[in-house]
Amino acid sequence: MTSRVIALDLDGTLLTPQKTLLPSSLEALKRAQEAGYQLLIVTGRHHVAIHPFYQALALDTPAICCNGTYSYDYHAKKVLEADPLPADDALKLITLLDEHDVHGLMYVDDAMLFERPTGHVIRTRNWAQSLPEAQRPVFTQVASLRDAAREVNAIWKFALTDEDSVKLNHFASHVEETLGLECERSWHDQVDIARRGNSKGKRLTQYIESRGGSMSDVIAFGDNYNDISMLEAAGIGVAMGNADDAVKARANVVIGDNTTDSIAKFIYTHLL
Repeated sequence: MTSRVIALDLDGTLLTPQKTLLPSSLEALKRAQEAGYQLLIVTGRHHVAIHPFYQALALDTPAICCNGTYSYDYHAKKVLEADPLPADDALKLITLLDEHDVHGLMYVDDAMLFERPTGHVIRTRNWAQSLPEAQRPVFTQVASLRDAAREVNAIWKFALTDEDSVKLNHFASHVEETLGLECERSWHDQVDIARRGNSKGKRLTQYIESRGGSMSDVIAFGDNYNDISMLEAAGIGVAMGNADDAVKARANVVIGDNTTDSIAKFIYTHLL
């Protein structure tokens, strides 16, 4: 193979269920870098929630965040390319969240805002407590998402959570039909909502082509529905064994799950 870029989703892919990096993956990716491969994180996360992984991988590339809504230069500490949600669309979405009693975590500027701590907030805050303070993601509780949406500079996406997955899916469909926004499932109880047209595949393609590269030279690893655009756009799309069958069907290769050395084995067998 001649692919020279490795694009990596985090949750459910490079990370274990405990949100840790396998030593085998770190070593294999380090060897890939030494062999000339460029590594890119392409995630649904906010850039404030990937500090430990970016640093552990010793990256110097931009991170593609919030399902392709923007790319972020960690070293310059600035957003590069971005297509945030228009404030009017965010306000309309907040109205629907209130009407349907669905929890929404709003990703903005350099923080994630919420009104009540449920679902994704609790899960991520519990994980964050194990990190050094400088690496902890920024969560801020606000009295009103509506008021906050009027005050921030950029709204990247909303992460919606509900224990009732049927209710959540119906709500996402309603949002797509009424507001024309992009809804993608990124976890078993989470749907991400962003500006229509934003996707991991689109932002990754823009980055690669802006540097004179080709997506045929990209290997992408992912596990969830928000990874499908990236898996399909890459020269080689690699789905994890823990992915849903619908995601596996859109990949070129299926490997083991995210608790095993499957990423490392793929790199040693096919890339080095």
